[in-house]
Amino acid sequence: MLHAPPAAAPLRSKTIGSCRCQQHEAEQQPDLALNSYADAATATHHWHFRQPEREVAASANQTPIPPRSRPKRKTKTHHRSFHPPSSSSSSRGARRQSLYGPRAPVPADRPTAGLEIDYHHSSEHLPPPSTHEPPARARTAAAPGSRSAMGSGAGGSKLESPLLGPAAASRGGSGHGEAASGELEGILSDASLPWRRRMAAATLVEMRLLVRLAAPAVVVYMINYLMSMSTQIFSGHLGTLELAAASLGNTGIQVFAYGLMLGMGSAVETLCGQAYGAHKYDMLGVYLQRSTVLLMATGVPLAVVYAFSRPILVLLGESPEIAGAAAVFVYGLIPQIFAYAANFPIQKFMQAQSIMAPSAYISAATLAVHLVLSYLVVYQFGLGLLGASLMLSISWWVIVVAQFVYIVTSRRCRLTWTGFSWQAFSGLPSFFKLSLASAVMLCLETWYFQILVLIAGLLKDPELALASLSVCMTFSGWVFMISVGFNAAASVRVSNELGAGNPKSAAFSVVVVTVLSFILSVLISVVILLCRDYISYIFTEGEDVSQAVSQLTPLLALTLILNGIQPVLSGVAVGCGWQAFVAYVNVGCYYIVGIPLGCLLGFYFDLGAAGIWSGMIGGTLMQTLILVWVTFRTNWDKEVEEAQKRLNKWEEKSPQLLD
Repeated sequence: MLHAPPAAAPLRSKTIGSCRCQQHEAEQQPDLALNSYADAATATHHWHFRQPEREVAASANQTPIPPRSRPKRKTKTHHRSFHPPSSSSSSRGARRQSLYGPRAPVPADRPTAGLEIDYHHSSEHLPPPSTHEPPARARTAAAPGSRSAMGSGAGGSKLESPLLGPAAASRGGSGHGEAASGELEGILSDASLPWRRRMAAATLVEMRLLVRLAAPAVVVYMINYLMSMSTQIFSGHLGTLELAAASLGNTGIQVFAYGLMLGMGSAVETLCGQAYGAHKYDMLGVYLQRSTVLLMATGVPLAVVYAFSRPILVLLGESPEIAGAAAVFVYGLIPQIFAYAANFPIQKFMQAQSIMAPSAYISAATLAVHLVLSYLVVYQFGLGLLGASLMLSISWWVIVVAQFVYIVTSRRCRLTWTGFSWQAFSGLPSFFKLSLASAVMLCLETWYFQILVLIAGLLKDPELALASLSVCMTFSGWVFMISVGFNAAASVRVSNELGAGNPKSAAFSVVVVTVLSFILSVLISVVILLCRDYISYIFTEGEDVSQAVSQLTPLLALTLILNGIQPVLSGVAVGCGWQAFVAYVNVGCYYIVGIPLGCLLGFYFDLGAAGIWSGMIGGTLMQTLILVWVTFRTNWDKEVEEAQKRLNKWEEKSPQLLD
C-alpha cells in the first residue's frame, strides 16, 4: 500500500523496486492512504517516476520496441515526467529478477499504459540473500563488527554487501581460490541442504583447493631436497673424505641455517595469508620486504659462523682433516644463506595467494641446470668441494631471481606487489618477535631427530645403530616432504579463511586436510611395513643392517603416521598465528619428555636405538595430542576477530619508495 506525503514537506530520493521516486520526509498520515489505483494516479504530483517502458510493453503483451528505434518523447504533463528508455533497462530487469525472483502476475484491472510501480518491493516479498546470490559471494556468517546483509527501512529493504566481501575495485584481482573459498562458506552455511549433501559438496570444494595447493608445494620441497642430495652425491664421488665433509656441511651447519631461516619466514606466511583473505592486498608486498630485510640482517651473524666453521667443528670433536674439508665446503654455502633470506619470504608471499605452480616449474628447471653445471664444475673444471657448494648456492639464487621476476611481471601479483616501500624498515622489533617465535617452533622440530642421530652415536655398536637409523631417517625425510606440502596447504587455507572472515570454512579446512594427510600417511606406512625386509638393500647389502632396519620399521611406520598429523597441525598453528604457543609445547614435549625418555630407554633399559627412538616418539605423540586437543576446541569466530586485530596492528600506511 502506498502513502501520499503532505504537500509542504521537503523531498528526498528513494528507490522502490525498479522505480526512482522522491518521497516526503515527514510522517505519513493514515488518512492519506491510497487504497486504489485511481487514488494513486491523482497523487502523482508528489512522485517523480522513471518509466521502465520495455517492461510496460511486456506486461501489456506487446512487442517491446528496441531502445534505439523508439523516438524520444517530450512530455509536459504536470503530474509526471518520463525519461527516455535506457539501453541497460533489460539488464536492470535481469539483475532485479536474479535478486528478487520473477515478477508476480499483473492484475487485470491494473493500468499499464501510464506509469508502473513495483508493488513487490517490500521485505515480506524479499527472499533471503543466500537463495539468489551466487554461491561464491554468499556470506551468511558476518564478520565481527559488520552490519547485517539486510537493512530495512520505511519504504522497503536494501541489500548491502558484507563487510569482509571483496570490494568492487579488487574483484579483478581475486582468483579462483577466493571464489571457491566464498563458495565453501556459502555451502557450509546453507541450512536448506541436507547435512550429508552439504558435507559432500563442501568436501569436494575443499579437496579441489587442497590438491591445487599441496601438490606443487610437495614438488618444490622434493626438488630442494634433491638439490642438496645431488650436491652431496657429486662430492661423494671425489672420495671418502669429501663425502664425510659434504655430509657434515649439509646435515650439520647447513640444516641449522635452513631451519632458522625457514622458521623466521613463517611470520610472512601468517600475515600475508590473513591479509590476502581480508583483501588488504597492498600489505602483502610490505610484509615480504619487511621479512626480507630482517632475514638478510640475520644472515650476517650466520655468515660469521660459516666463516669460522673449522675451529667450531674441531671444538665439537671432529678430526682436523674432516673439519678442514667441511670448512671448504661450507665456505661455498655462504651465498646460500642470503638466498634463503630472499627465497623464503618470496615463497610464502606466493603461497599466501595460492600461487604454487610457478615455483614448482622454476625449481624443476633449476634442478636440471644444477645437475649439468655441477657435473661440469666438479669433474671437468676440477673445482672439487668448493665448486660443488658454490653451484648449490648459485642454483638457489637462480630460483630467487626467477620467482621475483615472476612477481614483478605477473598480472596475478599486480595488486599485491606495488613497489618498494619505506615501510619495510618500520616495525622491525615487533616483527622480529613474531619471526623468532616461528623460528623457535620450527627449529625445535627440525633439530629433534638430528639429536636422535647424535645420541645413537653413543651406543655400544654405533656403526650399526647409525647405519640402520640413517636408512630409516632417509625414508622418513622423503615422506616428510609430503607432510610439509600439506603443512603449507593448511597454513594457506586457514590464514586465507580467517582473513576473509570465514570461520566455518577455516574449521572445515582443518578437518579435511588433517584427515587427508592422515589417510595418506597410513597407506605409506602399510607399504613400508610390507617391504620391511627389503628396503635396506636400496642403500646397502649388509645382512646385519637389513635385520636392524627390519626391527626399526614398526617405529618408522608409527613416525610416518604421526608426521601425517603433526606437521599439518603446525601449519594450522602458523595460519592462526600460534607460533609462540607451539614453541612452548615443543620445548616441553620434545626436550623435557622425549629426549630424556629416549635416553632412559636406550641406555638404562639397554634397548639401544629402538629405545631412543621409542622415547622420542613418545614426545612427538604427546605434542600431537596437545595440538589436536587445542585445534579442535578452538573458537574459530574468535580467531577471525584475532586475525582482524593482528592485521590492523601491522597495517601502517607509508609512501612508496620505488614503483
